[in-house]
Amino acid sequence: MKAAPAASFTGCTHLECTATGERYEAEQLQTISRAGAPLYARYDLAALRGRFTPEAVAARPADLWRYAEVLPARSPAAAIRLGEGMTPLIPAPRLAAALGLDLKLYLKDEGQNPTASFKARGLCVAVSRAVELGARAVALPSAGNAASAAAAYAAAAGIPCHVVMPPDTPNPIVVECRALGADVELYPGLITDCARRVQEGVAAHGWFDLSTLKEPYRVEGKKTMGYELVEQMDGQLPDVIVYPTGGGTGLVGMWKAFDEMEALGWIGAERPRMVSVQADGCAPIVQAWQRGLERAEPWPDAHTYASGLRVPRAIADFLILRAVRASGGAAEAVSDAAMAEATDLVGRTTGVFAAPEGAATAAALHALAERGTVRPGDRVVLFVTGSGLKYVA
Repeated sequence: MKAAPAASFTGCTHLECTATGERYEAEQLQTISRAGAPLYARYDLAALRGRFTPEAVAARPADLWRYAEVLPARSPAAAIRLGEGMTPLIPAPRLAAALGLDLKLYLKDEGQNPTASFKARGLCVAVSRAVELGARAVALPSAGNAASAAAAYAAAAGIPCHVVMPPDTPNPIVVECRALGADVELYPGLITDCARRVQEGVAAHGWFDLSTLKEPYRVEGKKTMGYELVEQMDGQLPDVIVYPTGGGTGLVGMWKAFDEMEALGWIGAERPRMVSVQADGCAPIVQAWQRGLERAEPWPDAHTYASGLRVPRAIADFLILRAVRASGGAAEAVSDAAMAEATDLVGRTTGVFAAPEGAATAAALHALAERGTVRPGDRVVLFVTGSGLKYVA
């Protein structure tokens, strides 16, 4: 039998400001654009069309590097591998029945990634590319799971990692980060306060900042969730994607992936309705969507036990809102009590122990059905972004 062609590590052609379209050099370390907006990696998709196909990818190893043609690393040697990606898409008919909804419901269980969350995807690619471009130490603020993923990939790369987290970060994550060799600081306040602390270290010590969408490559790792969905659904897209949103990298990453896949000929112009779910104690995207705003206002007194949703301001707010609106989607807030109840419901009907962020997607379904965003017979994918084990103290 003829072997499938190996993945081609050709890298991206350039970086592009998501606000202005201005081009930036891809072969040096970059942060945000001069306009203060995230940078996106761009590829020669026309040249890849017909060569980089689902058929070509199918026989490759089941990790996110199977999509190397649309990832930024230029050398196979730069790709750090801990087993990230190709997480299962699990049918959840009993969960749909328990909710009383006529849906073809699925869970995308990202808790089966290294360090038990979807953050492994983004930090895998971000650390791989940063080291390839010469970074010798990395840092980031985190509400939890991004810190442990950064620590793991920095350890695998053999470089120092500095993480700054709020004091109420779940203790298993703090222990995990320290075990993975990271320099951990618990800093008073929210993730926004931790971000300012990281900037002090960046200025003083030259660390490379891996903060959400303040460098171009975490989103490239996260977008592989979109490629996987198309593979796992036999070339189709779901009708609705329900995504828990803190910084929003996964949601905008998948939206970017869908545009790339259309240009590559993998899919047509169809898109899922994209739903952003937040905690009602920290819901800046929901509020901006309800008010028809293009940018979200910082959320005062942010509070929720789902630490990944405790992000009072996202740099990608305008990208999240664009995707939600362009797709005919919605933004919905749920309470901590509803998340906790949904955690148990998801667990006993599917066998998946979801972190509260992921359970929030199930908690939002009734409201989405009442609004008409989710309709009878729809194929709906709920993203379980991490394992509930991270919250067991």
